[in-house]
Amino acid sequence: MPRVGLFIPCYIDQFYPQVGMATVEVLEKYGLEIEYPEGQTCCGQPMANTGCTADAKSLAERFIQLFKPYDYVVCPSGSCVAMVRKHYAEYFHGREAEYHAVRDKTFELCEFLVDVLKVERLTGSFPYKVGLHQSCHGLRELRLGSSSEVVGPSHSKARQLLQSLEGIEFTQLTRPDECCGFGGTFAVAEEAISCMMGQDRIHDHERNGTEVMTAMDMSCLMHLQGLLRRDKKPLKVMHVAEIIAGRMPE
Repeated sequence: MPRVGLFIPCYIDQFYPQVGMATVEVLEKYGLEIEYPEGQTCCGQPMANTGCTADAKSLAERFIQLFKPYDYVVCPSGSCVAMVRKHYAEYFHGREAEYHAVRDKTFELCEFLVDVLKVERLTGSFPYKVGLHQSCHGLRELRLGSSSEVVGPSHSKARQLLQSLEGIEFTQLTRPDECCGFGGTFAVAEEAISCMMGQDRIHDHERNGTEVMTAMDMSCLMHLQGLLRRDKKPLKVMHVAEIIAGRMPE
């Protein structure tokens, strides 16, 4: 039985533990041995984005050491997985083999279900109009979905999984792959622009009848949920892991 190291982003651990638990429930359905290395910390993305290279490097090295023993590393966040797969290389000059051994077995949750476990259908129902937010890191760096400017067949690993649920209906957004405006430290440094971008995304969902907004990154949903709460809007927010696990919107 494959051993899966569960990598939970710090903001999920601190603010949305139910998303981490939903991820465990999903993986256990497929008979996997799940372990949560208690020594894990932030992946280092906030430090890297603000130029604190030495701090990011120490976290990258810790990540590689902690997750080296596992057959797979699975994380419910495209953003954090993109940090590991696309941006850790500069911290391991001369140690590429050590880094690649972990990089090549690290997956975002939906990516793992579709590409590794070859899941074709989910059981259960979700009778709501769902708006799928394609987060930037998952889309542009991990290619978990197709970008609107690319000519060719469209795809989305999250939609591929969710569309088999009974009763689900996807809303057709006017701008299906536009940024929500969060961007981590960008939301702090450029608060006004960040909020305006988030409001644009919410309006797109509202215009097209979304009842539940979902994504593969809780960081994006955290930003959008904050704006929804501030304006006292009824639109619900759920991570894709919660929907796959069979939970209903509260």
